[in-house]
Amino acid sequence: MKIIDLRSDTVTLPTPAMREAIYQAEVGDDVFGEDPTVNRLEEMAARRLGKEAGLFVVSGTMGNLVALLTHCGRGDEFIVGHLAHTFLYEAGGSAALGGIHHRTVLNQPDGTLHLADVEAAIRAENVHFPRTRLICLENTHNRCGGAVLTPEYTKAVCQLAQRHGLAVHLDGARVFDAAVALGVDVKELVEDVDSVMFCLSKGLSAPVGSVICGDEEFICEARRNRKIVGGGMRQAGIIAAAGIVALEQMVDRLAEDHASARRLAEGLSEIPGLALNLDRVQTNIVIFELASERLTPTELQARLGEKGVKLLPIGGHRLRAVTHYGIEADDIEVALAVAREVMEQL
Repeated sequence: MKIIDLRSDTVTLPTPAMREAIYQAEVGDDVFGEDPTVNRLEEMAARRLGKEAGLFVVSGTMGNLVALLTHCGRGDEFIVGHLAHTFLYEAGGSAALGGIHHRTVLNQPDGTLHLADVEAAIRAENVHFPRTRLICLENTHNRCGGAVLTPEYTKAVCQLAQRHGLAVHLDGARVFDAAVALGVDVKELVEDVDSVMFCLSKGLSAPVGSVICGDEEFICEARRNRKIVGGGMRQAGIIAAAGIVALEQMVDRLAEDHASARRLAEGLSEIPGLALNLDRVQTNIVIFELASERLTPTELQARLGEKGVKLLPIGGHRLRAVTHYGIEADDIEVALAVAREVMEQL
């Protein structure tokens, strides 16, 4: 039985071209700045995003943590959405390791933060308050169903930040998905942010790694913070080589994942007992609700899993499915058939 794994786009396997690049990779000691493959990836990533420099890190969580440590000191505060990955799913690292305070603002269903809410959350200068240093955005927005932030919205947040002397960091784990969905150059989505992190190991299908991009001064300091959190990886070109292939070959094909997600969402919406908002399906993430009281999301997950379809409960009555490299059109039809069968048996 073939397993159709829709839990996340982190389960992608490296392409044959990536495996070959890993085998052939030229390497050196990256902590000394001597790994040519890492250097090439960092330069390529920075150029692709229109930034001065890049820094290769192990994961998106490390990338966001390093960025927060670079922007904020102990006791400083950053503003972030209440559904943001940085807030919910990164083990409180910024507080635990950086002494950085978070202040949450309500995420709207489309992943945005109301500008008025953000401005109201900025602290006045007062000895009683932490100092606001940073605003964090997320594009695409995971918990909001892969919602896309437009260049115009991001620019408006950055203009607000600049008026108050704040920086903006973008958790762009899936920012290339956003660019493909909008039909724009990724540079347009990150032009005004001070730093951005994107993942190579999600839709771009590399086995390991993310990249932080920003100006030279920021990346220089971020490199120190990467070292502090144990991110100096020595002959890291072994994994960076796959990241180069990801940027060269795997961006445009993200449109296939979006088409698969749309087909999956349409099919799920037709199954009695399941509900979702098709307007919210913009990229490769489908979040749907179990409307039946006859079983829990965890039980539905188990029954689907027994038939070879894996997905993920995400709280309440909601479940998530994510399309990615390795999931074909036929797999979507099989997954829908299995979901129909399970729901009809209730």
